[in-house]
Amino acid sequence: MTAASSRSFWAGMSQAFLWALLLSVGVVVVYPLLWMALGGFKSNSQIFEQPFALPLQWSFANYLSAWQGVQGYMVSSLLITVVSTVTTVFISAWAAFGLTRTPMPAKPLVTAIVLGGMMLSPTVALVPLVRMLQSLGLYDTHWALIILYTAFRVPFTTFLIRAYMLDLPRDLDEAAMMDGANPGQIFRRIILPLCRPIIMSCIVLHILFAWNEYLFAMIFTNNPSVQTLPVGLTSMMSKQGTDFAQVFAAMTISALPIVIIFFLTQRYFIRGLTEGIGK
Repeated sequence: MTAASSRSFWAGMSQAFLWALLLSVGVVVVYPLLWMALGGFKSNSQIFEQPFALPLQWSFANYLSAWQGVQGYMVSSLLITVVSTVTTVFISAWAAFGLTRTPMPAKPLVTAIVLGGMMLSPTVALVPLVRMLQSLGLYDTHWALIILYTAFRVPFTTFLIRAYMLDLPRDLDEAAMMDGANPGQIFRRIILPLCRPIIMSCIVLHILFAWNEYLFAMIFTNNPSVQTLPVGLTSMMSKQGTDFAQVFAAMTISALPIVIIFFLTQRYFIRGLTEGIGK
């Protein structure tokens, strides 16, 4: 075997090993979701007797019943997720713009204070936050979760967007200022379009956080009309008991929007994170 053929053989083997590894990881990730979705079509008896078989009858009864149980929680989750995502990304983008593109006294100290918010543990702040929201009349409202989600995610989101903005050429800012643009116009018309990949990444990350967050939603809400999907699923599991088919259907319904959003935005998500964190 010549040296060239040997290199070609080992290159082919390494590529085959890489594809096998990626396929294995894909199966590990996708199979539990598929098993959960198929479990929503089964009866309880089939789940226990034939857990890995296809449903004997493809009935949507479990999904219809689960939808009736979670639709109120889904509306709350959708409202809180959308509003907190918009506010978090907008505030973080403005903060990152100020920390990277505008003159500011003691900028390193301000940056350290803003990014230091990532070290604040939500668990430690629970008691004072409960008292504060009760005194403001916001306890057990949608606004309580919107404010908390925004406050605790702004430092991390600012960190990501700031890392991306640091490498944007300043010549664009100077050219726009020479044309008479003010900082707000530069931010809106030049910087934001250039930051689209990292903005999309931050949107997806915040949606994942807000949609699945459980601790704040459990502690700061009591009314079912305000509670979000994770709390609703927990309540549903306690009520349904051993009706696992309906529980699987409800979990599939709750996971479906996130899966769709990720697949639609995965190109921007990966590009934004790799370019932003790597800078």
